[in-house]
Amino acid sequence: MTLIESVARTQSLHAKVAHVIPDVEWPVFAEDADAILALKRERDAVILAHNYQTPEIYHCVADLVGDSLALARMAMTTDAKVIVLAGVHFMAETAKLLNPEKTVLIPDLKAGCSLAESITAEDVRRLRRQYPGVPIVTYVNTSAAVKAESDICCTSGNARKVVESLGVPRVIMLPDEYLARNIAAETDVEIITWNGHCEVHERFTPHEVRELREAYPGITVLAHPECPPEVVAAADFSGSTAVMADYVSRRQPKRVAMLTECSMSDNVAVQNPQVDFIRPCNLCPHMKRITLKNIRRALEENRHQVTIDPEVAAGARRAVERMLAI
Repeated sequence: MTLIESVARTQSLHAKVAHVIPDVEWPVFAEDADAILALKRERDAVILAHNYQTPEIYHCVADLVGDSLALARMAMTTDAKVIVLAGVHFMAETAKLLNPEKTVLIPDLKAGCSLAESITAEDVRRLRRQYPGVPIVTYVNTSAAVKAESDICCTSGNARKVVESLGVPRVIMLPDEYLARNIAAETDVEIITWNGHCEVHERFTPHEVRELREAYPGITVLAHPECPPEVVAAADFSGSTAVMADYVSRRQPKRVAMLTECSMSDNVAVQNPQVDFIRPCNLCPHMKRITLKNIRRALEENRHQVTIDPEVAAGARRAVERMLAI
């Protein structure tokens, strides 16, 4: 297989992303993309890609794409024997929880998450002792061990629905302080927060929003609910990655800024070429550890397999399934 042959065979893939990946750059990706397509067939594998993955992954080799909630649901429906999670480690753990008999691979073990690292299972047990009887709602951006100590999980897309489904006056919501505070502003339920933050979203500021409006009159500003509440208040709309993408597709704003991870704007731009995207984005260093090269290596070498202690998995699976049942 030569590079020229790979470029020729993957022209239809490049056509999908030509809006954001110039012709001169495609040969850098063609060989790995070509190999991945063949490996998926050989191994009966699917690739699940989060919205923060780069376009050559998201649009060219992924089989199922979406936000954390969508990927969790999709993981349950695939018949493939092998799942490659193009995302961060907690997402691969969630896929394994829902598919214990399948092989789940994460291309880079160091693809972590600042939120997942901000809290431990012992922290959750301590909160239970401090607030006896108060339900614990845990964001999916956490380890399986933390999920196992929780009552139910949530994502940024369903957090309010999960909180209100419990029918109680007060809940503990962890680990993202800003997501919890933003949900608290939308509901009458009292929410006890934890001091965890997303290193991508916590860096956005209201000053950036003002600068965007001054530089681009009429711009539509969309903010992820992991952003600080002052940023969400200054934006025109706030929602999960899936909800933001849907907003752009339905509303077709002339010009938009998405206050979230950089690749999100690139991926939505591919699907909405007539919208002008201004990119005041922040890179997630963990998401960017996933590349075509290590996806290919994962399929070639069966690395890195995700395993979870059965006792931990049982509790974590229960919390995730409770969320999915709502």
